[in-house]
Amino acid sequence: MRPEDLWTCGPEDPSVGAFRALADQTRRDILALLRSGPRTSGEIAGRFDTSWPTISRHLSVLRDAGLVVTERKGQEIYYEVNTSVFQDLVQQLLSWSKPRAVTKSRTPRRVKPQEA
Repeated sequence: MRPEDLWTCGPEDPSVGAFRALADQTRRDILALLRSGPRTSGEIAGRFDTSWPTISRHLSVLRDAGLVVTERKGQEIYYEVNTSVFQDLVQQLLSWSKPRAVTKSRTPRRVKPQEA
């Protein structure tokens, strides 16, 4: 996928949901918290000043984007970072940085700051 395709690809592209989920600072903070290992939703919510329903919604967005996986143990649900999805996202980002092959009929175009 090329960078310009990010805005034109369909909703079936899983990376779009992952990038949208990563756009929120609270969700990035939740992921940082989960780097140390699985935690229950209650443990996660206890680390934030926002309401329980708000944290629950953030966890749902992360789960729907595939960035976290859940495991039920008794009455508790544990959340854990899904590292394989992050590996896929990193590969996608790296592929965007590789220069495309330039043909003689087309020269690369520089993006002006106001277009970015």
